[in-house]
Amino acid sequence: MSYITKQQQAVLHCLEQRADEALTAAELAEDLHQAGESVGLATIYRQLEKLEHTGRIHKIRTGDGACYQFCPHDGDDQDCLLLRCTACGRIHHLECSHLHQLYAHLETEHNFRIDSRHTVLTGLCRDCAKKEAPSHGSKASD
Repeated sequence: MSYITKQQQAVLHCLEQRADEALTAAELAEDLHQAGESVGLATIYRQLEKLEHTGRIHKIRTGDGACYQFCPHDGDDQDCLLLRCTACGRIHHLECSHLHQLYAHLETEHNFRIDSRHTVLTGLCRDCAKKEAPSHGSKASD
């Protein structure tokens, strides 16, 4: 990655520390202020835009705006995407070598190129799927 400013480093470090979470700019601002960093919200948005452009973070568009999640890759052509659990709302970063095969298939066979940096698949995480699974010990009464 090319030159990174102190403010970009602070924002990136904050996201990296909470890599398992997707954070809003306001949540980042709060974390940064608690860490003693005086970074304004407008600056945070500018740094998030730059970090997204470099591929260091994912921007996740939601009905309420956007949130951001750290991506361990250094570029925008990686075999990763995000998985959002519809039950608990958690967003999981997925890295899998099989994704490249899927992306290639979709482009070749269906003339559709996936933008992996903005792809979010929805479903149930393992924990929520277990909660929704019917109990094996219970039977409906006749």
